[in-house]
Amino acid sequence: MRLTSFTDFGLRVLMRMAGSPDRAFTTAELADEFRVSRNHLAKVISALSAAGYLKTRRGGGGGAMLARRPETIRLGDVVAYLEADQVLVECFMPGGAACTLTPHCRLKARLAEAEAAFIADLNRSTLSDCVYQPPQP
Repeated sequence: MRLTSFTDFGLRVLMRMAGSPDRAFTTAELADEFRVSRNHLAKVISALSAAGYLKTRRGGGGGAMLARRPETIRLGDVVAYLEADQVLVECFMPGGAACTLTPHCRLKARLAEAEAAFIADLNRSTLSDCVYQPPQP
């Protein structure tokens, strides 16, 4: 399974914030640290906020920080949320029956099971298992 860069950066944001859970991070600060576009990271932070993983505050002294304790955030749940619009194969799309094998395909169920197992395995870990703190200069 391949994760989108959106999900990759979502996990990075959460891991970084878990290293300093009482601190607010600005989008610009994280974008510079991760060497990614501020616009792209703003979308990631917005999605994480909408899911209840982050709380955000505008203005001076604002930024984003974890909305929940790291040990309550399951990695599989984060990945499933951020990848919700990405299907593993075309036939998983709503109305995606363009494949001529669809009526008799025996692969689709196995792929669905594998995807569920992937998320379940990730859910054995929480964000607290993956806390990141950058090296001090």
